[in-house]
Amino acid sequence: MRNNKKGFTLIELMIVVAIIGILAAIAIPKFADLINKSKEGATKGALSSVRSAIQVYYGDNEGWFPADTLGCLTTNAKYISEVPVAKLPGTGHADARTVANVSAVGTALGDVGGWNYANDPTVAATWGNFAASCTHEDIKGRADTANSTPWSTF
Repeated sequence: MRNNKKGFTLIELMIVVAIIGILAAIAIPKFADLINKSKEGATKGALSSVRSAIQVYYGDNEGWFPADTLGCLTTNAKYISEVPVAKLPGTGHADARTVANVSAVGTALGDVGGWNYANDPTVAATWGNFAASCTHEDIKGRADTANSTPWSTF
């Protein structure tokens, strides 16, 4: 009489579960980092598209930047259909599409999330600047340097 048993032993199954656990422990943080990198890339892409819309407006209006909080860009979707969402991962800021005015001389860009736009033509150094409203480090560890946020340069 032959005793033929088929299947895995308990030890073999425990080793497989341990290997899967180790692989998951390595993969999950890498996946979370990729999500944050994609959000940062989306924000920098949105920044670029709004800056392009502002430049087209500037050209159409003979050297004048928008004087409001960019509502004129979205009117009838002539330049852009809507102000995009600023996603600032790892900073504690919620995703927002709000645009705050930064027009006074010496006014810091702020750290509230969303966007900043300098719409005061009397301050030529900053007039027409559009940036993310965040001074935290980005994914690459770049920090705010003299109000040129890492979220605005790429």
